[in-house]
Amino acid sequence: MDFQSAEKKAKDLQNLLNQYSYDYHVLDQPTIPDAEYDRLLRELLEIEEQFPELQTADSPTQRVGGETLSMFHKVQHTIPMLSLGNAFDDQELRDFDRRVRQGVGDNVSYVCELKIDGLAVSLIYEDGMFIRGATRGDGTTGEDITSNLRTIRSLPIRLKKPVSLEVRGEAFMPKKSFVALNKARKEREEEPFANPRNAAAGSLRQLDPKIAASRNLDVFLYGIADVGDTGIRSHSEGLDYLEQLGFKTNKERRKVDSIEAVIEYVNGWVEKRPDLPYDIDGIVIKVDSLDQQAELGTTAKSPRWAIAYKFPAEEVVTTLMDIELNVGRTGVVTPTAILEPVQVAGTTVGRASLHNEDLIREKDIKIGDKVVIKKAGDIIPEVVNVLVEQRTGEEVEFHMPTHCPECGSELVRMEGEVALRCINPKCPAQIREGLIHFVSRDAMNIDGLGERVVSQLFAQELINDVADIYKLTREQLLALERMGEKSVNNLLTAIEATKANSLEKLLFGLGIRLVGAKAAKTLAQEFETIDQLMQASKDELIAINEIGDKMADSIVTYFGNEKVKELISELKAIGVNMEYKGPKKVTAEESDSFFAGKTIVLTGKLEQLSRNEAKARIETLGGNVAGSVSKKTDLVIAGEEAGSKLAKAESLGIEVWNEEKMLEELNK
Repeated sequence: MDFQSAEKKAKDLQNLLNQYSYDYHVLDQPTIPDAEYDRLLRELLEIEEQFPELQTADSPTQRVGGETLSMFHKVQHTIPMLSLGNAFDDQELRDFDRRVRQGVGDNVSYVCELKIDGLAVSLIYEDGMFIRGATRGDGTTGEDITSNLRTIRSLPIRLKKPVSLEVRGEAFMPKKSFVALNKARKEREEEPFANPRNAAAGSLRQLDPKIAASRNLDVFLYGIADVGDTGIRSHSEGLDYLEQLGFKTNKERRKVDSIEAVIEYVNGWVEKRPDLPYDIDGIVIKVDSLDQQAELGTTAKSPRWAIAYKFPAEEVVTTLMDIELNVGRTGVVTPTAILEPVQVAGTTVGRASLHNEDLIREKDIKIGDKVVIKKAGDIIPEVVNVLVEQRTGEEVEFHMPTHCPECGSELVRMEGEVALRCINPKCPAQIREGLIHFVSRDAMNIDGLGERVVSQLFAQELINDVADIYKLTREQLLALERMGEKSVNNLLTAIEATKANSLEKLLFGLGIRLVGAKAAKTLAQEFETIDQLMQASKDELIAINEIGDKMADSIVTYFGNEKVKELISELKAIGVNMEYKGPKKVTAEESDSFFAGKTIVLTGKLEQLSRNEAKARIETLGGNVAGSVSKKTDLVIAGEEAGSKLAKAESLGIEVWNEEKMLEELNK
């Protein structure tokens, strides 16, 4: 076959196989037998082997998995992938509806969708071609898993239109694939996966894409990150548009006009969920209008226009074999129930938190009891109650110790707390848990340095504080169990990379009491360097929005400790970054703009800027953009179809601008 004939034949086969794959995996309407598909694919493979230049990025042959990767690279989400707030009963759904109507009025429609139990992914297409896919990660930063996502046959490599956009979806493992995978793993004497979600996540985080290709994953698309100039005005229109482009969406969705219809939809799926060919763990409810979504806005963690209803937890009976004590990084001693392993909501449960001694007494829990277990929100195992009537008399009452099970120091109960706490700063359990926290995803995020490895390093006295992590050598790591040359190289590279993290990651990783990830970012943005934060007084701290008295006291106490000062100096000498790298906060004094020092609310649809773009530009000029109108609001900028926020501004006599006037001021 000459090149010209091969080129035409290859193109014809690619188009034909892509269409057959779409019919089978997206429409669920196979048009040819599997054997015929395989024959045509082999024919295309032979042509591409003979003429490698004919192998294109969207060829069906590229779904089998390419070269093995050395590591996953981090990617920044241009638009954050927020998590959803949860509802667990009908009343919480009605409360959500009430909040929505208070924000945008009574003319509201909702879209109900099945909440697929898988792994959230972001997919980017340029001119119709799939160029990158990433995990959700922490919502801001994910991992590039493009090679593994390409192996999912229902995910289009080339769209039906040459558009550029970012879409979001849920990759999952169908129940049939899960059963086959675990059967094969058992035959190879490998540990089976606990549930399809873990199996899907594990498959997409394989460094060898061929493994992902063998797992028969699937994906449903559930949204467009930014509709841009598509003219789409609602979430339901967006889902229809995704289908037109060739994406697979879930057909079980329903658009409704009342919260009672939402509740009816939810209750129907509580009963029907076992019949689905894939796992779901709830229902997602979204306001349909994109303008209303924009008006409702988001919190730091989740959108105000959507909520996830979590199905009632499955309850089972098992035996409480023992109670184990764990000492956390803040010294709190937590009792944990050791259970006879049992399947709950699709996973094997062998442990459940008992929280504190008061709960054990309240529920009259004894070692040896038959207990009812459920997974709260299908996630956290907990003991619901004891089957007292099944006691044999051999059950043993549990008593909390008076001394720390790790270091032997006397335990104390702080005023106003129910928990017992070890206050020995040299308690090995606290140090170990602090190290695990430091390397965790929301903190320094050191790939490959998980709880198992940290515990090994600590037990062998190779690390005693967080600075020691940056002094680890290749020889020390190679001596650990299950650590080969490749794993060690990747880990050392990951450790070195985190030296460049922005300050907020370090602040959260240090584990300052009461300082969470959000507060750490606020502090980093406000003070910009760790030196300036360390010198801050309590008055300076509580002057910052979101920092209260207790947190301010905790921060001042922490940085006043000489050992902490020594640790910071050591981290500096090692080369760990001590400065904030994110967008700078401009103060009113530093800006001569009209917006400086003013509190501004954006509402309605803007034509020339997105809401996020307008917010960013105002903040760079020293303004503060708030989500709701109050007496403290200085200015409201109203776009088209502005609703309740505009009405409230007018009732309070607050100045209102249109977008044109805002742009005029921004461009001065």
